[in-house]
Amino acid sequence: MKKYYLLLISLVSLTNHAQIKGTVSDEKGNPLPFVTVFQEETYNGTTSNEVGKYELNLKKSEKQTVVFQFLGFKTQRITIQKDKLPYSFDVKMIEESYSLNEVVINTKINPALAIIKNAIASKKENTEKTARFNADFYSRGIFKLKNAPKKIFGQKIGDMNGSLDSTGTGIISLSETFSKITFEKPNNLKEVVTASKVSGRDNGYSYNTARSSFYDFYDNTIDFGVNMISPIANNAFNYYKYKLESTFYDANNQMINKIKVTAKRDSEPVFEGYIYIVEDSWAIYAVDLDIKGYRMKEEFVDVMTLKQNFSYNKNNKIWAKNTQSLDISAGAFGIKFNGKYTYVYSNYEFVNSFAKKTFTNEITSVEINSNKKDSVFWNSNRPIPLTIEESGDYIRKDSIYKVRNSKKYLDSIDAKGNKFKLLKILTGYTYKNSTEKHSFSYEGLLNLGSLSFNTVQGYNFDSGFRYTNWKNQEKKGIYTSISTKLNYGFAEDRLRVTGQFIHRFNNQNYATLYLTGGSSVKQFNPNEPISKVINTISSLAFKNNFMKLYNLESAAIGYSQDIANGVNLNGKIEYQQRKPLFNNTDFSLFSKDDLYTSNNPLAPDDFITPAFEKHHLMKATLNAKINFGNKYSSRPDGKFNIRNEKYPTLYLGYEKGFAANEKKYEFDHVNARLTYDLKLENKGTIGMNLKAGKFLNAENISFVDYKHFNGNQTHIGQSERYLNVFNLLPYYSNSTNNRYFEAHGEYNDEGYIMNKIPLLNKLKSTLILGAHTLSTPNVKPYTEFTVGLDNLGFGKFKMLRVDYVRSYQNGFQGDGVVFGLKFLDILE
Repeated sequence: MKKYYLLLISLVSLTNHAQIKGTVSDEKGNPLPFVTVFQEETYNGTTSNEVGKYELNLKKSEKQTVVFQFLGFKTQRITIQKDKLPYSFDVKMIEESYSLNEVVINTKINPALAIIKNAIASKKENTEKTARFNADFYSRGIFKLKNAPKKIFGQKIGDMNGSLDSTGTGIISLSETFSKITFEKPNNLKEVVTASKVSGRDNGYSYNTARSSFYDFYDNTIDFGVNMISPIANNAFNYYKYKLESTFYDANNQMINKIKVTAKRDSEPVFEGYIYIVEDSWAIYAVDLDIKGYRMKEEFVDVMTLKQNFSYNKNNKIWAKNTQSLDISAGAFGIKFNGKYTYVYSNYEFVNSFAKKTFTNEITSVEINSNKKDSVFWNSNRPIPLTIEESGDYIRKDSIYKVRNSKKYLDSIDAKGNKFKLLKILTGYTYKNSTEKHSFSYEGLLNLGSLSFNTVQGYNFDSGFRYTNWKNQEKKGIYTSISTKLNYGFAEDRLRVTGQFIHRFNNQNYATLYLTGGSSVKQFNPNEPISKVINTISSLAFKNNFMKLYNLESAAIGYSQDIANGVNLNGKIEYQQRKPLFNNTDFSLFSKDDLYTSNNPLAPDDFITPAFEKHHLMKATLNAKINFGNKYSSRPDGKFNIRNEKYPTLYLGYEKGFAANEKKYEFDHVNARLTYDLKLENKGTIGMNLKAGKFLNAENISFVDYKHFNGNQTHIGQSERYLNVFNLLPYYSNSTNNRYFEAHGEYNDEGYIMNKIPLLNKLKSTLILGAHTLSTPNVKPYTEFTVGLDNLGFGKFKMLRVDYVRSYQNGFQGDGVVFGLKFLDILE
């Protein structure tokens, strides 16, 4: 019975789908890539691959005509005889014979301007036609690396699981997906991934989803990290020059205008290339546009090329996008990186409206067995044939995956890597069992950032041990980590030890339990506004010991999880014993005569009186993080949150000190924080960070528990944005145990202003305007205004920022320059 059932399924499949395949080339026999191939009067189509190969499964239809459409070549139609399917058919495309009306010869009139004006005026009508639809979606992503070095920052990169050959060249990523999509402009999406395939991963889920493929040139801007201006944006004439290069007629005898678009100013966020506009309807026929990396503020990207092709359906008179490709070329240090995304949209069903509950916060869901489809499925349904290179990569990587995940291979690799050498006492050592998926590591004594200096400990170094178990992490999101950190201060002649246990139960709601405890030195401000690197340089070179420390003995237990969509709750209860510390060294490399300030942040010239008395208490904290309008993607191996950038993020917190050795140390503290980025299309972004809080019953609490604000006296900035710091505020000058309010705002023009200023636009930088204010009782409000340039640097390395800051508190307070060194984060 099973045999007859399978036969019936095969017959039904052959009845409804029949395959035509072949090669598309020019008249000289050169293969043509990315040729659009579709069944006439349907939205069933595909495209040729890099070597001109195509495959198309034809739907059952009375009229079976296949259309071949390629920019620069005449559209061809072939009629398919049903009784001869399936069969191969090679197509030779003939170059288009272009023509221009006589008016084009008149140099005083630019006919392209009228066409673009009509396209802009018709945007609303044309975009409304494709505003709501259901469709089938296919995507393929491939990335290649060339000339990769043996090491990066001293770390071996190996062959990347068989991806690279001996020259450091090869495919590092190849994956495909099939999905069903439901879409409503501007951004309502429901996607169900029905098939997923990742080269070298027999259980992998591809990240190629429709969510990242909607580049709509009917919109004024297209998001590529910065908002790029569409060639038919409402304000496009401020950014582009246009030239009508030619006109031709498509297979439906509709005239197509080929318009070259170029930038008025080189540094603006604009495209360059060609946009094809249909006469009379003024719809988009195709785009073939380049995006330069520096125009996106992505210096490591050389260029990206975006191509889109649209097909016309006589029945509903709609031009709909059927194929899209995005080619990426990037590199640095002689390393070349190339990537390509290819998308096929088919079987459109356009509707006037959707039911109210069609769209939810779940943007993408992946079916459980989507990664279990066999080669028969992929070979039968893949709309774009694989190239020989891609086919070989699947075969080779699948074989390598099986070998390298076998117990014999993993044990042999572990045996080699687990060999102990005396030098590893200094550099660190790791023992790994890849079969059982656990490891034990020792950090060593000479790791980057392990050695630092402060006036309490003098020179001090960090080391430690860590055990990690990730046996169930891939499928269930479970992992366990047990670690201990050792810190020894030479001036104190004291060793401090802390320990930590972390266990995550899943990656659906990310339930996590953690235990911490031990002895450590802590900054009074738990946000640690002064990094170890900056404090070391500041102290040893200039004798500015801004970091103020106390000793903490603690034991804590905490738990966090997502309790609802976009809502995370984190609770902790902790025993703390605090003890004041004093300077133990006056050593400096250069400033031998000057004195360090004391370790008392309240009295920098008092070397005897501590900032607080030794005491202990219990602390309980409860914090909530709420991402309004949170979206998410569901996969069998986890839930992945996607923050909705239209809405702010709210943080709520409650902290209670209790069971102290003296009642005066007990308190209650409530606080709130709101962060938001307001996108101004191509005019930049306004970032906001608002904080407020109130202490209750806290008149005599320890200075440790005060609210401390993130100041900066080093004139060095280390973060990407200054939305959580006062650039010239002394670190503990405005600390409070009462109410407080602070606000930070920054406007980043993302080149909107800077790109238009002669000479300065050569820097390819962005203008930053900032305002910061702080209000606490009994002290005049503190305010700062800043103006700066970001995205500064040399060549591809734009990791510098410079700001001029002016501060006010009861009148003008001071001014200064802050140098942003964002690469210092790597050293921490």
